[in-house]
Amino acid sequence: MGFLDYLREGVARKAEGAPEPGVRTAGVSSGTSVLGLVKHLTAVERYYFLGADVRSWPATMRPGAKDTVASVVAGYREAVREANEVIAGYDDLTAAAPAIARKRSTSSMRWLLVHMIEETGRHAGHADILREQIDGAVGR
Repeated sequence: MGFLDYLREGVARKAEGAPEPGVRTAGVSSGTSVLGLVKHLTAVERYYFLGADVRSWPATMRPGAKDTVASVVAGYREAVREANEVIAGYDDLTAAAPAIARKRSTSSMRWLLVHMIEETGRHAGHADILREQIDGAVGR
């Protein structure tokens, strides 16, 4: 949990203080932006830990016109808080993780935590590079 929470906080901090419109502007040809990464990771947390249905993963990467850094980061922190409540309910990490929308089988909570460390870490790296492109900010 320490590694996962460290990465989660790093992602949130990459968005905080990032100037508009750079925070929502794609920094690479795939269309990825810092704000889009935070929105995506919010959907990932809600999908795996809270059972939310995601119909279009690419759509989770696009911030809306009304999204602000504050609102997106607050939504991410809330999803993380709720996910941590679910995780805290597990004494046995070999037990099945929460059911995933439209999926038949579930993985263990251990698998899910490792996957989330990988997923969050990968996107934290993307956010590092994109934020540096926006205003030169580096570091956690």
